[in-house]
Amino acid sequence: MADRPTPKAWIDAIHPYVPGKAKSADGRELVKLSANENPLGCSPTVIDALAAAHSPALYPDPDAKELRAAIGALHGIDPARIVCGTGSGELLHGAVQAFAGTGDEVAFSRYSFSLYPLLAHKVGAEPVLAEAREYGADVDALLAAVTERTRVVLLDNPNNPVGSWLDAGEVARLHAGLSPDILLVVDQAYAEYLAPDLDDGGLALAAAHNNVLVTRTFSKAYGIAGERVGWATGAPALVDMLNRLRGAFNVTSGGQRAALAALEDQAFVRRSRQANSAVRARFADRIAMLGNHGLSIVPSEANFLLVLFEGALTAEAAMGALAEAGYAVRHLPGQDLPHALRITIGTEAQMDEVAAVLRREAEAAG
Repeated sequence: MADRPTPKAWIDAIHPYVPGKAKSADGRELVKLSANENPLGCSPTVIDALAAAHSPALYPDPDAKELRAAIGALHGIDPARIVCGTGSGELLHGAVQAFAGTGDEVAFSRYSFSLYPLLAHKVGAEPVLAEAREYGADVDALLAAVTERTRVVLLDNPNNPVGSWLDAGEVARLHAGLSPDILLVVDQAYAEYLAPDLDDGGLALAAAHNNVLVTRTFSKAYGIAGERVGWATGAPALVDMLNRLRGAFNVTSGGQRAALAALEDQAFVRRSRQANSAVRARFADRIAMLGNHGLSIVPSEANFLLVLFEGALTAEAAMGALAEAGYAVRHLPGQDLPHALRITIGTEAQMDEVAAVLRREAEAAG
């Protein structure tokens, strides 16, 4: 008899999710370019909504009815086909939990959101990494990775940490290659940063098929990461499963008010998208100028760039120099990217300084 409760073997093997750092090794506060937060903050309407009087003693609306109606109105979705969660993470976990378990497989591209392997491990399933093409998701590789044990395929689009994006034709081809009993989850956490003419067709697929779920979050372009609000849409049976698995009263009253206010200010979302696009392009140009020192970037449609260090300057050394200059960025050795840093797009002044530090260090390293 054991002398203490024994966890399931697959739970004991899980490494906790590691968030982006905000402090240096010596405890200094750093400009946080490690968590893909919106440098513009959030809409003033959100601040006003959070400041409005309310009673914290009362439970929130357990079904987030008003928020689901607002999301549905914006995207042309029946609110009955929408479920809200504490960020999209709760809903991604529910999707995997509902359909995968011991002996099953959950497939995704090699360089995908670091939460995905944890989602599989939490339910005793095996994560299967499909090989990438130029760091981005490859539909043919994903389909080749599918076996009779595959229950869920996860696609972050745009991808995190790479920033790559598959168009509607490729996403449709991926879906068409899956059997109807495999769930395709299209994680659109960064969708609001896409140019208006870019659409991966995920919402249309979720509206038309029984095995497609789309997840989104208010943590990125809407700028309310601290309130932990996300949503998902799919066939009624999929939404029903998520409603069974999500926490009761999962989205707080403040979170619901903040998300409603954020939805009302689409002008703020447009400003965030436009600023991100302009500053991202400016920063990418500066990194391209360091190509002779072994630095390059992977083209991104999100609010970050993956910078590759394939010369004398290593990613680890660059991260240390940036920390000395007051900036936190994300080093990714745990995702098979020891030679890369994921750098959130901050303000123009911040990114100019980051580029200047990298130029100085690259030139010094030779």
